[in-house]
Amino acid sequence: MNTFQKSAAAFNRVFMVVMKAPVLDRVLGRSMGILTYTGRKSGKKISLPLAISRKGDHLKVRVAMPDKKNWWRNFTNDGGRVDVDLGGVQYTGLATATRDDRGRVFVDIAVDH
Repeated sequence: MNTFQKSAAAFNRVFMVVMKAPVLDRVLGRSMGILTYTGRKSGKKISLPLAISRKGDHLKVRVAMPDKKNWWRNFTNDGGRVDVDLGGVQYTGLATATRDDRGRVFVDIAVDH
């Protein structure tokens, strides 16, 4: 794990606590959510705070600095199952990561009905 990843992990731990605070959850929950998935190699359950937007039956995540992060690679090719807590509302769905021609990475989550 490089220095950036260690710093991000520490920030995520603190932010996860903040996200679960009742008042802040309502404020931040409009644009910040907690994505939970099972690592494809480790088999461990992992939760991350992320900026998430909702568009119809899809949740969208733009991955900042994707080449310094690994989590989104769990959702390449066939994608992977995720749980999302967005403002206290629970969603499940299939997450798929794509990289555009400009190098940006997006994770699209097709929400289950």
